[in-house]
Amino acid sequence: MSREARRLSKSGFYHVVFRGINHQNIFEEEQDFEYMLEIIKKLKQEMQFEIHAYCLMANHVHILLKEAHLGDISVIIKRLLTKYVMKFNKKYQRSGALIGSRYKSKVVEIDEYFIPLIVYIHQNPLKAGIVKRLENYKYSSFNEYRGKQEFVDVKLSLEMLGIKEWEKAHEKIVENEFEVSGRKKLSEQEIRQIIIKTTNNMEPHRIGSFEIIERNKILRKLKKLGLSIREIERATGISRGIIARC
Repeated sequence: MSREARRLSKSGFYHVVFRGINHQNIFEEEQDFEYMLEIIKKLKQEMQFEIHAYCLMANHVHILLKEAHLGDISVIIKRLLTKYVMKFNKKYQRSGALIGSRYKSKVVEIDEYFIPLIVYIHQNPLKAGIVKRLENYKYSSFNEYRGKQEFVDVKLSLEMLGIKEWEKAHEKIVENEFEVSGRKKLSEQEIRQIIIKTTNNMEPHRIGSFEIIERNKILRKLKKLGLSIREIERATGISRGIIARC
């Protein structure tokens, strides 16, 4: 599955993910996390973009942002990573790449998936077993939505739900349907061909009629092949909830 040119967002929103090369840590101690946040804050002031969610994990970072001008995304992330990597390399007396490949970004719309995406970002440390409660993780935007606001733009999300419903949305685990793959978007025909090949010439819409054990086995295989939950749902007609739980 080849990589396509980076899409520009008409809405201005992007879900950005970058990871340490070979999954190595990009943060070694608390000061490293804090330095990354310091850079983000300064860039936000300079380039006037919005931050709607973030989560800094030991070896990767999620950011949901809205650029001020079309195409700013590339400059924002380039400046962020260049500044951070230079200091990290100097501090730990290393050289060479720190971030694996180029950063990945996915265009985001203001639709029914907007809040679940924010929840997904915030739940990273919970699903990794780092904390048992989201408010106990220091390096995400979760607590900014609960009153400890510093630089995150919380107004849009809270106006969509209200704080009580927003907190309720975080109580249910959101599955990995929002991963940014960094690969070419597949056509419906390409998705169909992948599924047919995987199921020994079975049409995608027939998978839903299989016995549950066999159906789930196929769904897991399709996810391992790199198909997203949305792609599988669209091709098979099976609900995203069932696909996510497989």
